[in-house]
Amino acid sequence: MNFQPKPREQLELDITPLIDVVFLLLIFFMVSTTFEHDSELNITLPKASKEIAHAKPDAINVAIDNQSRIFINEKELLNSQISTIKEALYDIASDLEDAPIIISADEETPYQVVIRTMDAARQLGLLKITFATRIDEDDY
Repeated sequence: MNFQPKPREQLELDITPLIDVVFLLLIFFMVSTTFEHDSELNITLPKASKEIAHAKPDAINVAIDNQSRIFINEKELLNSQISTIKEALYDIASDLEDAPIIISADEETPYQVVIRTMDAARQLGLLKITFATRIDEDDY
């Protein structure tokens, strides 16, 4: 009878797959991490509220309907050419000092007419331009 214990096998732990998993996790966390981006531009975003702002009497109200007709302080312009818009804005702005412009455009107004109006105001040095909107009660 042989009562000697059998020699035990040495247990070897292969850590190569473990190292692969650790490297994959390291790469995953490096790729998915977001870093802080410092912008070179200092931009202050505008805020909006539900309060209705009353138009100042010294503001220039520009209304544009869906047929591209332009009304400045409720007076219709002959056409929507930039020279006509500039002339009308100049006549009104000469009486008002640093007057803001409130543009009320129909939602179906061609984009080009609104841009043309803004460009005419910019060429005259009228840089305070605001867009009138309505509050959609479904969003609140």
